[in-house]
Amino acid sequence: MSDKVKEDVGAAQETLKIATSNAAEQTKGAASGQVNFAVRQVQGIARAFEKAGAELEGSDQAEVGRYTKQIGQSVDRFAKKMEGKDIGEIATIAEGFGRQQPLAFLGMAAIAGLAASRFLTASANRTTAGSITPSETSREHATTGGAKNV
Repeated sequence: MSDKVKEDVGAAQETLKIATSNAAEQTKGAASGQVNFAVRQVQGIARAFEKAGAELEGSDQAEVGRYTKQIGQSVDRFAKKMEGKDIGEIATIAEGFGRQQPLAFLGMAAIAGLAASRFLTASANRTTAGSITPSETSREHATTGGAKNV
């Protein structure tokens, strides 16, 4: 009987190892998708800086334009370094980027915060607007009483 218990424990341990391995692979896959999404977002921010810089260069603020363009290029290099990395490596890269390019890092963080705020505001407005439809509102007023509803 002792051998049977050992076999069962061994089988359970093997099943647990396989399940843990599968869960780890699924987590890596999901994290990889999130990293790819983040890379695309950071590249979009870089393009926005570069475009704004080019427009400023063509105006009476050429110096500000050149600096803004350089920030965009730095952010783009940061995005390229992020590709294919895991979350821990990206955190290390971001920390280094923040030390090397503090203004670019703060600008990128501000833009990301603004984008997140606008997204959340838009989502909240859509949810509120979607919870009450105009037809429900008109029906409610038509049936809630009054002298005409006899």
